Amino acid sequence: MPRMYNPALVALLCLVLAACATPPPKPSVDYDVEHDFTGDIKIGFYALSGGVTGSNPMQLTDFQKDRINEALGTALEGKGFTLVDNTRDADLLVTWHLNTVEKQDVRTSSSPSYGMSMGYSRYNRYAMYNCYNCMNTTDVRVTDYTQGTFIVDMVDPAKNRSVWRSVTQSKMKGDMLKDQTTIDSAARLVLKDFPPGAVKTAQ
Repeated sequence: MPRMYNPALVALLCLVLAACATPPPKPSVDYDVEHDFTGDIKIGFYALSGGVTGSNPMQLTDFQKDRINEALGTALEGKGFTLVDNTRDADLLVTWHLNTVEKQDVRTSSSPSYGMSMGYSRYNRYAMYNCYNCMNTTDVRVTDYTQGTFIVDMVDPAKNRSVWRSVTQSKMKGDMLKDQTTIDSAARLVLKDFPPGAVKTAQ
């Protein structure tokens, strides 16, 4: 006897597998093609780094900002760069900015609604439930969430202008800034393509 599969269960399983296979948001990267990155070795933090803006800006504590700075610094050191405390010694200054916007995710789904009646069917003369009474009902689900746009710039201190930028967007979760491992992964992702055209490795 062939095994019967529940179509709804199969569809749910497909959605779960698709969600698990979804890659993290890929950052959008741009840079000044006239800037020579080959001589940039020492990196410091820009004094005004860590700004937060948006329609409903998320208030970050000092220690949350420290976690982000630590993650960016660790990612840069992993690429072979040297972090310096004195910005006068830096070849580049790293700065980050967070913009948060409140949004809504609206999703609709349809499901059949079965009516009860004594209906005539060619194959089931006295069918209690029949497709003549099937009607589709629409279920609307609205979810509020915060979309975060994380921007990282590399500033040329001699010109006081950005020469490299990476931008990534994602849904903000309430506890995502509590886990240093999660922040470290995000920092490595946003700095993945820095410097452009070359890959530095730790000595």
